[in-house]
Amino acid sequence: MSTDTLAPTRVTAGQARALLPGLGELLHACVRDGASVSFVLPFGPEAARAFWLDKVLPSLESGGLVLFVAMREGRVAGSVQLDCDTPPNQPHRAEIRKLLVHPDFRRRGIARELMRVAEAAARGAGRSLLTLDTRTGDSAEPLYASLGYRTVGVIPGFARDARDPSRLDGTTIMYKQL
Repeated sequence: MSTDTLAPTRVTAGQARALLPGLGELLHACVRDGASVSFVLPFGPEAARAFWLDKVLPSLESGGLVLFVAMREGRVAGSVQLDCDTPPNQPHRAEIRKLLVHPDFRRRGIARELMRVAEAAARGAGRSLLTLDTRTGDSAEPLYASLGYRTVGVIPGFARDARDPSRLDGTTIMYKQL
């Protein structure tokens, strides 16, 4: 995989394994910056690396998950996961998971590009419905809306805040028909 690509690139499990240091740094930096992506502070680099090794790589290897990575300045600048491991009655659906953009690379259109390639991959896999959830009020919520995602509802008190685990944040459930 080239160190800098204009468009995010779909990566294999082997490529993801080679990118583990950068993927770990991406997740670690996003959580430190307050991203609501399942983790709370304190959150060390080892935990970030373990997430990719234990949760993402097995799903990539089994084919149920697609991972896209954006490289900038020789670093992992962002990633998004497309989860296509759906039950037999939902072969038309996929889930967008963990859209991450490193704080050093935000406001450059990387998140929008990651979503664009994930949606194209979903279409290519015959998926016609995408779902996702995002922290209510988060900066990602208007991004998703601008991409055509519609809000289904909000679940209050859904997850602990990354920086202040005593606070519970709501989650907004969204979908897009392709």
